[in-house]
Amino acid sequence: MTTAFDELMDYDDVLEQYEPVMGMEVHVELATETKMFSTSSARFGAEPNSHVDPVSLGLPGALPVVNAKGVEWAIKIGLALNCSIAESSRFARKNYFYPDQPKNYQISQYNEPIAYDGYLDVILDDGTEWRVEIERAHMEEDTGKLTHIGGTDGRIHGATSSLVDCNRAGVPLIEIVTKPIIGAGRRAPEVARAYVAALRDLVKALGVSDARMDQGSMRVDSNVSLKPIGATEFGTRTETKNINSLRSVYQAVRYEMQRQAQVLADGGTIIQETRHYQETDGTTTKGRPKETAEDYRYFNDPDLPPVIAPREWVEEIRATLPELPWVRKARIQQEWGISDAEMRDIVNAGALEPIIATVAAGTTSGEARSWWVSYLAQKANQQGIELDQLPITPTQVAHVVELIKAGKLTNKLARQAVDGVLAGEGDVDEVVAARGLEVVRDDGAIEAAVDEAIAANPDIVAKYRAGNTKVAGAIVGQVMKATRGKADPGQVNKLIAAKLAE
Repeated sequence: MTTAFDELMDYDDVLEQYEPVMGMEVHVELATETKMFSTSSARFGAEPNSHVDPVSLGLPGALPVVNAKGVEWAIKIGLALNCSIAESSRFARKNYFYPDQPKNYQISQYNEPIAYDGYLDVILDDGTEWRVEIERAHMEEDTGKLTHIGGTDGRIHGATSSLVDCNRAGVPLIEIVTKPIIGAGRRAPEVARAYVAALRDLVKALGVSDARMDQGSMRVDSNVSLKPIGATEFGTRTETKNINSLRSVYQAVRYEMQRQAQVLADGGTIIQETRHYQETDGTTTKGRPKETAEDYRYFNDPDLPPVIAPREWVEEIRATLPELPWVRKARIQQEWGISDAEMRDIVNAGALEPIIATVAAGTTSGEARSWWVSYLAQKANQQGIELDQLPITPTQVAHVVELIKAGKLTNKLARQAVDGVLAGEGDVDEVVAARGLEVVRDDGAIEAAVDEAIAANPDIVAKYRAGNTKVAGAIVGQVMKATRGKADPGQVNKLIAAKLAE
């Protein structure tokens, strides 16, 4: 069967002919109590259209008032991104018709953003540092949400009706826009993923957003174009909208590079347009022609005064910045006594924060790493989700470790307990009880199983008594099988050694 990937240029061939140019636009929803320009709750997950008011509904005569906390957090993000902070910035009206924007315009910042000219240093998979330069970070409000009914993929094409939820309309957003990212070559998808991962860690560390990509509180638009090797002008870009996972960021950039190269090889032209990323197969599909700034007819919002950020206030905010993720990571690496390669494996698996939380819940870093980087990372990969999306908490993992150390679970039984938690069967203790996983402590039952295994294997007993003690493992295995893995392996080994010494 022919797939969309069969119609792409080979990745190596793309790189022989073109240099990729990227630009990343990341929208971060701020976790303020109220919306950017009104007093309605900004909390996620409420009943549709229950967090609305005259301002977010765009009713005549309703006037916006700026959320001071939103401004403070915008400055905090700008400072953490090494940006200059404007002493005076303005809100503008970005005019366009869209059903989930009741006013028919979005309040945003255009030519006077609150933060500009910054950078973020990110670490690639092999430890290479890459500097991504920031063009601007500006404040705006989010739109509402459309749910399309009757289609096959949740999009408007083929839908028979659409539902509008205005709860999200007016929620504070910070849009962070990079300068063109040039020179990454083969590593362009990796740079994009590393940048988004670092930015996500940063805003979470600042405490201004939960940065849940799966819930839309952090959304990524990737701009990609191809510049022929040796050329000075950029190619025509496309903008892939609303990418919602790190894995998808990588795939969307790589796919667009290959797709655009194939279009050009076939004699076609690249159209400046938005595209939609398809989670199901890792492709992008055509959206709408991409507007320019002139199409939006920006003008200063007459209902909102300039935002004034005195130097004294900015420095007060700077003093509240927490330990930044890369500084914290270096400190933790030293405390744990692990190598750069081990730390990269942890970070690449998305396991750093879960491990830190598991250690805080009472385990050692080694015990926590053994679960998150190996077993649980494997489970996340099998499901195609990020590690922090697994339905298990660091506290639960710490409790599993505690049960192992107390001798109540073997490693094998512990994995079964974790599987039960992941399957939604309850908390750790509930799964252990329901599945009957706790290690058998009945000496009589274990001794009987040992006697039976010894009697059934006279040849192994003879080899053991002849000096080959390694063969005892076969008897241990039979005892564990007979007890369905619930016997304490240490106790079994001691019993076998004692009986075979008689």
